[in-house]
Amino acid sequence: MKASEITEEFKRLGFQNFVREGKPKIIQDIYEAALEYYQDFKEIRNVRANSIALLGQPGTGKTHLLTAISNNLLQRQQVPVLYFPYVEGCNNLKDDFSKLEAKLERMKQVDILFIDDLFKPVKGNPRATDWQVEQMYAVINYRYLNHKPILVSSELTVDELVEVDEALGTRIYEMCQDFTVVIQGDRKELNHRLEALKHV
Repeated sequence: MKASEITEEFKRLGFQNFVREGKPKIIQDIYEAALEYYQDFKEIRNVRANSIALLGQPGTGKTHLLTAISNNLLQRQQVPVLYFPYVEGCNNLKDDFSKLEAKLERMKQVDILFIDDLFKPVKGNPRATDWQVEQMYAVINYRYLNHKPILVSSELTVDELVEVDEALGTRIYEMCQDFTVVIQGDRKELNHRLEALKHV
């Protein structure tokens, strides 16, 4: 668990404390997709479509559910997971090039890689410099070729990921094709952090 780099706060996130009551159907859908992925993991872990992507609207619980999968895999099945928060992770990689190679190697080799908020947009534009795309492509392509699962959350849709980089986006989609859910709709309905605005 320590090697996973999952924070103390995130270690408490599970399927049982994910709030679904009174939420739109799409929230139930992402919960069911995440739970089914975890339940099917042993059977699918070595096939091409062995990964999951929860995409779209922020604040809908994408990170919570992928963390729930990670925590359960770590604690119940002793499967190593590495958590990589995209924005902070890329900043850390650039800040310390001496550790870059070792970190990228861990990201390639770990049993499960959880990439959180991939290409997180700034003012509507994906955060995807040539350097960031190059590093992500190297990691994803290695995992794609070696059938190593990824868990991905992103505010971008499949098409938008493909727009950032077609080779990278299509690999992610192929890996996650059986477990991809895109969440779009009214942010007041979907973003749990805006819950109070429903009544304003």
